[in-house]
Amino acid sequence: MKYPFLLFNEKITHQPIFPDLDGDPFVADLSRTSPLLSGAEARDQKQFQAVLEQHMGPNCAWGFAPYLERRDTLLGDCPQMAAEKRFFHLGLDVIVPLGTPLHAPMDAVVEQSGYESGEGNYGGFVLLRHEYDGVDPFFSFYGHLCRTRLPSEGTRFSAGQRFAEIGDFHENGNWFHHTHLQVITEKGLAAGYASKGYCSERDLADMNDLCPSPIPLFKR
Repeated sequence: MKYPFLLFNEKITHQPIFPDLDGDPFVADLSRTSPLLSGAEARDQKQFQAVLEQHMGPNCAWGFAPYLERRDTLLGDCPQMAAEKRFFHLGLDVIVPLGTPLHAPMDAVVEQSGYESGEGNYGGFVLLRHEYDGVDPFFSFYGHLCRTRLPSEGTRFSAGQRFAEIGDFHENGNWFHHTHLQVITEKGLAAGYASKGYCSERDLADMNDLCPSPIPLFKR
């Protein structure tokens, strides 16, 4: 059985990554025509954090930025993206406050845990491997995490266990406070998508086999 259909298996425990979210989410438009990015420097993420919080206001304590959204404006100053025209977002950005803990959505073992330095990169990150009898193994990836709260590779977590927390600008690749949640198949891992959170337009047709939608994995 393959992802995401395995999530319908009653024998598999599926838990929220952020179990304490309250209220409705704010949907952050980060596309080329986004009013959130109008008049702002794309890499001034402290300014963008303030803009985001202003738009979210008192009514939205958390939010999303979409999977497969095209982000030329936001990524135009990131040479690793611009050179290959990789502007299509392969994750679901879950916007939560700094320091918010993340919990394993399913039983998992830490496949990779580390720090990717550099402007616009992941900063602290964790790759969890999910493997069950009769199920094709797959991975869930989490970027922009606190560097000093990362688990060791090989650590096992049960569904619902805390494993990391949201990082600040100096340790998360200089991004607004969120995690990049990406699902990666074994084929996608072999193709290098543990280090690629965006793809080019020509690669979109293959993404369901490499980095399918993470939305089914996210649970309230």
